[in-house]
Amino acid sequence: MTETTRGNLVAIEAPRAAVDLRGRPLVDLRISVMDRCNFRCPYCMPRETFGEGYRFLPAGERLSFDEIARLARLFAGEGVRKVRLTGGEPLLRTGLADLVGELSGIEGIEDLALTTNGVLLAQHAAELAAQGLTRVTVSLDSIDPVTFRHMNGGFDGLERVLDGIRAAREAGLAPVKVNAVIERGVNDGQVMELARHFRGTGVVLRFIEYMDVGTRNDWRPGLVVPSREIRDAIERTHPLRALAPAHAGEVAERYAYADGAGEVGFISSVTQPFCGGCTRARLSSDGVFYTCLFATAGTDFRALLRGGADDAAIRERIRTVWGLREDRYSELRRLSADGERPRKIEMYYIGG
Repeated sequence: MTETTRGNLVAIEAPRAAVDLRGRPLVDLRISVMDRCNFRCPYCMPRETFGEGYRFLPAGERLSFDEIARLARLFAGEGVRKVRLTGGEPLLRTGLADLVGELSGIEGIEDLALTTNGVLLAQHAAELAAQGLTRVTVSLDSIDPVTFRHMNGGFDGLERVLDGIRAAREAGLAPVKVNAVIERGVNDGQVMELARHFRGTGVVLRFIEYMDVGTRNDWRPGLVVPSREIRDAIERTHPLRALAPAHAGEVAERYAYADGAGEVGFISSVTQPFCGGCTRARLSSDGVFYTCLFATAGTDFRALLRGGADDAAIRERIRTVWGLREDRYSELRRLSADGERPRKIEMYYIGG
């Protein structure tokens, strides 16, 4: 924050957000606090690759809470207003509520959220809310126990996830959002079951098109169920009306049930890319800064932190990296012919 004098008044001005080459401001920062996960979802961490012998980061290679808080404060100084904690599974990180408490006190951060698979949420929701967490998003692709197990790599726990959603609502982490990735031939026949389950509960269900994140999920265009197809299926039973975006850069198209039974959203990265309004940056659990979910490389901020760089040097690096950003992968994917694609960073590493 800076002070300017107008007559006898001192006005406090918010810092201007860093802006990339396409005029997109830096507003959202997603911080992965843990590269491990207790699921093995085939589209993110397939068991064949991430088995018992897979080497995840040792604790000392992950950013400490103090390092995360320092970077969050510096990013806030460059325009970040929204922070989301991700993984892997962030609730596997011991003492996560302590980090939430630190981040919630940073000037400039107006929204502090968490994305989780929900298995551990019931036991942590109240403490997270007490420490200043604003909202929570739960990844849940099916409420059918058999499909749930198939899509998470063979783990039980559906009732624990549903308990976690209830606990988050009771703790005031509202609105709770549920993200469901829909894959052709896997769970596309359960769209209405999901919609019926969450209608009228206050939970905002969002359907996500299956994306080619990372390189290990065997993504093919034929596996994508377009949002329009899902929306049409719901509307045949439950009429919908379009809602205006809640804020600039919102990625979900929002719809309200015409009978007042709540809201549903659609995230259409494949069929309707929203790169032009993307304001998101990502920080991996070992401190690498990425300017796109589909990035092929990033900038090592852990080396700066542990090499003794001062705040001014780190803020300058943030501005420089973001200022050179011109990512628009989803638009280019749509324009390009199918074929070999560049190797991308895996989603478990930088969060969805």
